[in-house]
Amino acid sequence: MTETLRAEAEATLAAAGALTAVLLPEPVSEIVPLTAAPADKAQAIRQRMTEIDLANTQSIIAFGSGAQSELQAISQAMLADVRNKDVGPAGDSLRKMVSTLRGFSSEELDVRREKSWWERLTGQAAPLAAFVARFEDVQTQIDSITAELLSHEHKLLKDIQSLDLLYIKTLAFYDELALYIAAGEARLADVDATGIPAREAAVAAASGEDQVMRAQDLRDLRSARDDLERRVHDLKLTRQVTMQSLPSIRLVQENDKSLVTRINSTLVNTVPLWETQLAQAVTIQRSREAADAVREANDLTNDLLKSTAETLRQSNLVVREEMERGVFDIEAVKQANATLIATIEDSLQIADQGKARRAAAEVELVKMEADLRDALASARARKAVSSPATPG
Repeated sequence: MTETLRAEAEATLAAAGALTAVLLPEPVSEIVPLTAAPADKAQAIRQRMTEIDLANTQSIIAFGSGAQSELQAISQAMLADVRNKDVGPAGDSLRKMVSTLRGFSSEELDVRREKSWWERLTGQAAPLAAFVARFEDVQTQIDSITAELLSHEHKLLKDIQSLDLLYIKTLAFYDELALYIAAGEARLADVDATGIPAREAAVAAASGEDQVMRAQDLRDLRSARDDLERRVHDLKLTRQVTMQSLPSIRLVQENDKSLVTRINSTLVNTVPLWETQLAQAVTIQRSREAADAVREANDLTNDLLKSTAETLRQSNLVVREEMERGVFDIEAVKQANATLIATIEDSLQIADQGKARRAAAEVELVKMEADLRDALASARARKAVSSPATPG
């Protein structure tokens, strides 16, 4: 529901509460006679008694009808429209809203739910985006129906106010009838106590033709008295019918108030609750998806932690082993030492061999030098033998 509709619904609820809180007066069933009436009512009764002219039949027929004219104008304009009014469009809007709400299932939101046979057949899923789109579509329908219900509610409130006016006018007419009835009964009592006995005495005192005239006056008075009695009886019947119409008006009012309350309960309580539940469902689903993503991230983090820990262990093992080995391995030192000794021995052996070869070479050189001297000496001797000296 939009903020504008929500504010309008709350304002209408306040107006309905104000109308419901109005206490209308209750009718008083007893008719207070003139002799027992307080001063203000006694004055009102006497004023209405002056409207009765027993010599004028029309005044008797019209006695009390003036008070009914305003009520008839209101009643004819309202009761035909109000009494026959059913829940009508407001009820249709309520039923439409209920159908809309029932047609929307929050179970569709749960992606973990078991898919329907159609979803399995077509390979469809229940994505959050589709659910939210449908939620927004339903929300638009609810806003439209809410606006309709507010319009119906305003009409009902207007009817309730009009019925309050009708009730007050009807109650005033009911009380006015009591005054007219009391006035009529007081006039009848006055006629019975003074008027008719006086006419009877006049008839008895008259003679000849005058007695006939006085007897006719007596009959006319008694006839007018009977007409007035019948008129008072009609007013009593009218008052009884008026008294029955008062609870009828209240009943129609109560029905309208109940419908207004129902509409407001739907607008102020049901719709926001439905929106809250759906919003919670969407939020929960999003939280669930976020939790899944967090769980996957946590699983990845845990895997990385375990992998890193294992790598660290292996690296630490290698490093610690290297750290604990020292700069040189003893085996390598031993091998290098043995190799060095062998190298020294090889060097000594090679030096000895070289020394021996040099000694042998010196012997050979001495021999070769001697042989060369011998060869040179022999050559000179041969040269001397073969070449004699020439004479000078």
